[in-house]
Amino acid sequence: MSREITHDATGPEIVGEDDIGEKGDIAICMCGLSADYPFCDGSHNATAEEEDGVRYKYEGDDDENPRHEIAEIVFGDED
Repeated sequence: MSREITHDATGPEIVGEDDIGEKGDIAICMCGLSADYPFCDGSHNATAEEEDGVRYKYEGDDDENPRHEIAEIVFGDED
C-alpha cells in the first residue's frame, strides 16, 4: 500500500507549547491526510481498507469516495 500525497508546505512545522496547551494531548499526522496538519484529525480512518500493493490518491473534495486507485505515476523529463 502506498499513497500519493500533495503538500503545500515548504518547511517544517514547529510544534510549540501553545499548541500543546490549546489541543491537550496531541498526535502528529503520519498519513499525510489531516486537514489540521501536522496534527492528527482522524483522517487516517479512511485508509483502513487499503490493499497491499495498491497506490492511492486521496482527493479531499469527494466526501463520498475520497480514495482513488492510481494505475501508474509517470514522471516527466527534467531536461
